[in-house]
Amino acid sequence: MKKIINSIIVFSTLAALFLTGCGSAPKSSDGRLKALTSTTFLADITRNIAGDRISVDSLLPVGADPHAYQAAPSDVAKIAESNLLILNGLEYEHFIEPLLENAGGEKLMIEATAGLSPREDAGSIDPHMWLDPNLVVTYVENIRDGLIQIDAGGAEIYTANADAYIAQLKELDQWIVEQVNTIPVERRLLVTNHEAVGYFAERYGFEVVGAVIPSMSTDAGTSAKGLAALIEQVKAAGAPAIFLGEVENPDLANQIASETNVKVVDNLYLESLTDGAPAATYIDMMKHNVIQIVKALK
Repeated sequence: MKKIINSIIVFSTLAALFLTGCGSAPKSSDGRLKALTSTTFLADITRNIAGDRISVDSLLPVGADPHAYQAAPSDVAKIAESNLLILNGLEYEHFIEPLLENAGGEKLMIEATAGLSPREDAGSIDPHMWLDPNLVVTYVENIRDGLIQIDAGGAEIYTANADAYIAQLKELDQWIVEQVNTIPVERRLLVTNHEAVGYFAERYGFEVVGAVIPSMSTDAGTSAKGLAALIEQVKAAGAPAIFLGEVENPDLANQIASETNVKVVDNLYLESLTDGAPAATYIDMMKHNVIQIVKALK
């Protein structure tokens, strides 16, 4: 997102970032201001803070892979009609750069990860901070501050809602700790399709053995040499399973599984919520993923 960041002004120490101003876009049909998030999980987090006071929508639909998303012409209109744009940041939303250029107008943009220090691997920034609920606390604080910037009259509501949601995130974190503690330490091994679980692993004491696609993005490739090396890593570590997001292609993982006799768990939700169960909300998404991981590793 370097191109975007270079074109905006940082507002104090908040995550709020001005493109050229704020609040000039039209309101929703019911008179509310309009917040647009890049992803479905950010939309859910934002709704928990905004309550009914602000209309919240996601640019990406349910089930979309942000790494490989092909923007639609209607996306430009959605951005142009919003008062507030909420991104994850950390170079996660590359698809949005040309949309911002075409949308024009004046609006407030915030990056939910502002103020956090990202992991880096071989020069690549890992944007998947939301997979650690403790880091999502900062997301909530940044989004809260952004909502207050466009609607100061709702400050008390946004602050109270944010505090309540942060309490839920802390409860979620403790629940995950309890679930992970049921896995023998020597079996807390993660093999994934792409490099998405670093923050989750750091927080909850997992070792990341490797990834089928050695990249922070699903929209990348691997080599025969890389696959052969991963097969040897899986065998040496004794990893019981390979974990994939629901939108990811399982072909290479299945190939590795056939040579290592491990199971493939292909129903995690790492990038998107679902329309109803099992991952209708961010907290539901995290609980579903943890249940699948614990079941496969115990």
